[in-house]
Amino acid sequence: MSNPLAPGSLDGKRVLVTGSSRGIGADTIGYFAEAGASVVINYRNKEARAVKLANSIRENGGTAIVAGADLTDPDSVAALFDQVQAELGGLDVLVLNASGGMESGMAEDYAMSLNRDAQVSVLTSALPLLAPGSRVVFVTSHQAHFIRTTPTMPEYEQVALSKRAGEDALRDLIPRLDEAGVEFVVVSGDMIEGTITATLLERMNPGAIGARKEAAGRLYNVSEFAAEVAAAAVDPIPADHTRLVGDVSDFEQNGV
Repeated sequence: MSNPLAPGSLDGKRVLVTGSSRGIGADTIGYFAEAGASVVINYRNKEARAVKLANSIRENGGTAIVAGADLTDPDSVAALFDQVQAELGGLDVLVLNASGGMESGMAEDYAMSLNRDAQVSVLTSALPLLAPGSRVVFVTSHQAHFIRTTPTMPEYEQVALSKRAGEDALRDLIPRLDEAGVEFVVVSGDMIEGTITATLLERMNPGAIGARKEAAGRLYNVSEFAAEVAAAAVDPIPADHTRLVGDVSDFEQNGV
């Protein structure tokens, strides 16, 4: 997948992508770094992967910072942005990519804690670092974005509901963001082949991803969707603050 961002187009820009040590977040970070941005690689417990990615970016002449944080812990979030402030002096792009809720051994309310509460906490904590003209990108799925009108597979319902709650809570902050001159856009995509979520769903419901792929015609892979997320950081924002990636006919026919 080619980089949707032109070389040098983000020179001087500072970008933080949450949950970016692997998967969509890591590929998104790579696109930003190739375009000249100084990037912050955030992880919860995949430090080795984050360090490896940062070293790769530096070896290619880029600037990368590794910042571990548990986004459900306010003190950890505060420390994250203290580090960003100290090392970069601020942010121009914040991509809210981290999500979860299907992991085993987590508290019953973990999905809502991470996908709603932590998203709001991260954004409000980042606001003092976001200058006018900066942008916030929230990454979600069609299964979550359209959950009110289009049922999803039972194994994903709790995550979908919590991610939609997070999207709604972030949209409620748009007036505050407007006052600060900070732009906001939601990027929604179908199930993405090769992600942890898709792997877990397939394990819990064998054949689920194949069925969704057949219904949709095709599913984006990690690098393809990451390119859409990266492009959303610079492209004009739709009037409804929503960038829908891929076919949504199965969802829109039921209403938004």
